[in-house]
Amino acid sequence: MVRSCVSAICAVLFSLGLGVGCQRLTPVVPAAPPATAGSTVAFWLTNPDKSVLFRQQAGLAWGTAATASSSAVIEVDEQQTYQTIDGFGYSLTGGSAQLLHAMAPAARHAILRELFATDAANIGVSYLRLSIGASDLDAAVFSYDDLPAGQTDPTLARFSLAPDLVHLVPVLKEILAINPDIKLLGSPWSPPAWMKTNNSSKGGSLKPEFYDAYARYFVKYIQGMKAQGVRIDAITVQNEPLHPGNNPSLLMLAEQQAEFVKLHLGPAFRTAGLDTKIIIYDHNADRPDYPLTILNDPEARQYIDGSAFHLYAGPIEALSTVHNAHPDKHIYFTEQWVGSKSLFAENVPWHVRTLLIGATRNWARTVLEWNLAADPQQNPHTPGGCTECRGALTIAGSSVTREDAYYIVAHASKFVRPGSVRIASTLAPTLPNVAFKTPAGQQVLLVQNDARTPQSFHVRYHGQVFTATLGAGSVGTYVW
Repeated sequence: MVRSCVSAICAVLFSLGLGVGCQRLTPVVPAAPPATAGSTVAFWLTNPDKSVLFRQQAGLAWGTAATASSSAVIEVDEQQTYQTIDGFGYSLTGGSAQLLHAMAPAARHAILRELFATDAANIGVSYLRLSIGASDLDAAVFSYDDLPAGQTDPTLARFSLAPDLVHLVPVLKEILAINPDIKLLGSPWSPPAWMKTNNSSKGGSLKPEFYDAYARYFVKYIQGMKAQGVRIDAITVQNEPLHPGNNPSLLMLAEQQAEFVKLHLGPAFRTAGLDTKIIIYDHNADRPDYPLTILNDPEARQYIDGSAFHLYAGPIEALSTVHNAHPDKHIYFTEQWVGSKSLFAENVPWHVRTLLIGATRNWARTVLEWNLAADPQQNPHTPGGCTECRGALTIAGSSVTREDAYYIVAHASKFVRPGSVRIASTLAPTLPNVAFKTPAGQQVLLVQNDARTPQSFHVRYHGQVFTATLGAGSVGTYVW
């Protein structure tokens, strides 16, 4: 009772931006009844040779502890709880939306249901990342306030979401009709060029005299999307702020981001009455000092929900470094690409082991792949944008091919629904794994065989045991 009261008080304080002293409390997970000998565990499998692609297999029977041999044992314990999960999914880039929107309506509806519905064999994607303005996987560079060279618009009188109304918003509305509860994260690649030191979409920094205008730019984006029936749950302040070589892009150092958040963006959100979360960093795990610099600033951290990461550099364990320093602030994993020249047999084991398992074991509430869709030539993209980014789907007209990231995300998204809580599971040599308890009271265990030969292992839960076997590199999701 005391814990629930404290949680309620802290929730109110956080909503007012006053929750600095509050510890976000992990929900208490109710104990589940013991597994019953003779009942079965649902088992979904993907093999790296593509012989099985996210297909349900025969159920596995529970036995008694006495049936366990000397094989590795993974113990699952829902009494030890960690972070709550917000969701698994992809970046719905402008290019992805363009390809989906160009499909025949019946074909588009079918693939959107397969992605976002949870019944039957649909995979239940529950979280999407959007670009605020263009990303490098749009057909062209744009912002919501583009002007001729030499002009400025500090009052944002010419702000318009018109570019997103062509493809992105119509596709989002179809997705929301299938899953009204999906969470959406917005991330900017660049402010309007007139706000920048180099007056270009690529590189440059935000001019201090336009910090206030740019904060209001975020507010207008969130309010404009809401007017379209699209709720933005969270934003990141800048995609890859230490990578000014993309098109579009922006260099924003940690000290600049801290100043922008504490003096402009946070106050603008508070004045507008927005509850949209502010998430910092959104770049590689090799620089945990960047989010720590901002979170160590008490004026900035009052407005911040957490930090986001990619993994093109650095160790996944760096996410825990930031969590441990500021355990009341959340951790998100928001981007990892699949290269068009890379191999399924390498991608699926690595992404599952390092991201679905590794990121969530290091406190991530989301795991998002980059990106949802591309055509067979990895188009569209901006001039200078990514030319080898393979989508989770390859779309050619109305034809759809499911790619590596589709199967990677499916192993978690279908079963680990939003509101699930990570629970304890013991690590066994060459069997990386992670476990969750869902809001419906089910346990979900994700296991990857990181050995070069098949492995059998036991899973023990409440004194009962089931035995499973995974081939070399294979991925299994077990649900009971």
